[in-house]
Amino acid sequence: MKHWMTIAAAGVLSLGLAAAAQAQSALNDILDSGVLKFGTTGDWNPMSVRDPATNSYKGFDIDVANELANDLGVTVEFVPTDWKTLVNGVVAGKYHMTGSASISPPRMKVAGFSESYIAVEIMPFTIPAKAGDFDGYDSINQPNVKVATTLGTTFEALAREWFPNADIKVVEAPARGFQEVLAGRADVFITSNIEGSTLKAKHGVVQVPNTEPRAPSPIAMLLPQDDQVWINYVNNWVKVKQAKGFFEATKAKWGL
Repeated sequence: MKHWMTIAAAGVLSLGLAAAAQAQSALNDILDSGVLKFGTTGDWNPMSVRDPATNSYKGFDIDVANELANDLGVTVEFVPTDWKTLVNGVVAGKYHMTGSASISPPRMKVAGFSESYIAVEIMPFTIPAKAGDFDGYDSINQPNVKVATTLGTTFEALAREWFPNADIKVVEAPARGFQEVLAGRADVFITSNIEGSTLKAKHGVVQVPNTEPRAPSPIAMLLPQDDQVWINYVNNWVKVKQAKGFFEATKAKWGL
């Protein structure tokens, strides 16, 4: 009898722990509150672009967030963040997830990621008037070359790694590295092929001659590391949407 009571007690305890874990999940918070809190920077065209006049957002990530919220049967609240605090925000519970971010070992130490749905490559850009001053990566890695980058981004880490001899100029969001080059305060910036194509069309920047793309990186949404219930939901949602062609159609819409 005592044996069966012990088993029963263990079973009740297991169910209680499972229920407690379930209750702590962001998924339950979202369903109970009816709101998906989605952290986004609003400064990565065409992934997330904020219109300061209306405080509204548009872009690939915004379409993804709206689709996810629609499937959850909730509304989405876009929570402003920036690159240097992006990870801290999801860890602290300021939002349930973030928009697209490069999967990197430092971020993986403290946060979880969704399944990847897109990848990027990184390359250096400059303005046409300065393109003739450069020929390959080595020509950038010089003390007299100013390489601009934004604090807390993957680009900042790569700029320091690739160009240790250059003059690295770090600006803080909402300022962006490419703006420093356009304003003549820096010579080169690095960014993804995604943003690079948009900046080419909008501002006429050009890829530095004879620089092949580097650092191919999968992109995914950041999630709370210890919330496996929420991670499982989002990962399976990504798989379902990939199978139905949602991500490919959204990429095509935004020229990715």
